[in-house]
Amino acid sequence: MAYEGLMVSVSGVRGRVGGALTPEVIAKYAAGFGAWAKQHAGGGKAKIVVGRDSRVSGPMFHPVVLSALQSVGCDVIDVGMAPTPTIQLAVEHHHAAGGLAITASHNPIEWNALKFIAASGLFLDSSEAAAMRAVVDGEIPRASWDELGTIEPDTGAIERHIALVLAIPFLDVDGIRRRGFHVALDCVRGAGGAFMPQLLKQLGCRVSAINLETDGRFPRSPEPIAENLRDLETLVKESHADVGFAVDPDVDRLALISEEGHAIGEDYTLALAAKVVLKNREGPVVTNLSTSRILDDIAHQQQRKVIRAPVGEVNVATRMRAENAPIGGEGNGGVILTELHLGRDAPVGAALILQLLLEESRSLSAIVASYPRYSIVKDKLPRPAAALDTVYSSLKTAFPDAEVDTQDGLRLTWPDRWVHVRPSGTEPIVRVIAEAPSIDEANELVAKCRAPLDALVTKD
Repeated sequence: MAYEGLMVSVSGVRGRVGGALTPEVIAKYAAGFGAWAKQHAGGGKAKIVVGRDSRVSGPMFHPVVLSALQSVGCDVIDVGMAPTPTIQLAVEHHHAAGGLAITASHNPIEWNALKFIAASGLFLDSSEAAAMRAVVDGEIPRASWDELGTIEPDTGAIERHIALVLAIPFLDVDGIRRRGFHVALDCVRGAGGAFMPQLLKQLGCRVSAINLETDGRFPRSPEPIAENLRDLETLVKESHADVGFAVDPDVDRLALISEEGHAIGEDYTLALAAKVVLKNREGPVVTNLSTSRILDDIAHQQQRKVIRAPVGEVNVATRMRAENAPIGGEGNGGVILTELHLGRDAPVGAALILQLLLEESRSLSAIVASYPRYSIVKDKLPRPAAALDTVYSSLKTAFPDAEVDTQDGLRLTWPDRWVHVRPSGTEPIVRVIAEAPSIDEANELVAKCRAPLDALVTKD
């Protein structure tokens, strides 16, 4: 089944509301997922967890998903509005056959999506996603009137998630409470408003916050990157906070603001969280191909290896499981702590950063200043209709001295810099990301790698 403008990938199915994404599309995919989950679980009734972020279109799509799942004989556990990691944990808690998160994560306000969660609590891997889409594309088996699914609310999912974060063995909750950190918080009017203040208050923090309303009317671009966090930077400075936390609408990404009121770059979230975890747990760190070298610096300080996987949370999570990695994630602010669950979790990231500040007894800016600084440039351009293989070949020829990785698009690596060219799985674009010791060198890498891409786009 193909719908123009619909993005179907390892990250789920997403599109612009009223364009590619309609209630009919949502119903088809939700029913297909439910039927697949039942088959995968061996037939019979299957429990499916459902939750959503705060997007304006969420209340429209939510009942559609519930009805679609009932129509194929699934019993639904409805957690309501909740972070995506909370929904993943609820799947594990209820031993459900799967879960559906109604969220477009960091995408602009006009987008929404379904994220498909397996019984493991992880997002579907490529083989599971292919099998599920085959059910969607076929004749979906519907339940008879006497086999329709039921709906049961779960009002305790957020509280359970908070309790799990507070129970992380190496988190000194009492010490953090005694320290009494002052945290500035920006939840971009997403689902974080229903979660983050509760967690921070239970950690004894004084909270100054903006955008806690959970109405989905994002006051700015919702991706927690530096250029979107000016208001939070101002809040940190004006309130004299110890640190600033920004989360995306479904609360799986965390960005940091130093006590000086500067966004330090979302790549530092995973790196600094790893610094805490690697003191307490053995094993490597797993991240994706677009993550900063700062993670390598911190891992090498602990004499640990960094293993890189294709972009996409499930790719990182499954590799973490295979490598017995205690921590991993993505350079977009996504932290995955294995012993809690194999999913990006901004609340976990926030707790680990507070633990780091407690242990280091110095400011966030001082911690960051103790490591090398790199300049990372993240560019994008429309995805050309033609295949990108010729672009990759020309770039490998242009940079014969680079180490080549083709797991996910093309990554070229040198001892002090790298560049990654790949088609996005969530938007109709190609991303070109480069990191180097200086901004000029990073921009130069991006420009050289954009040239053959621009030529393809011009042909289109």
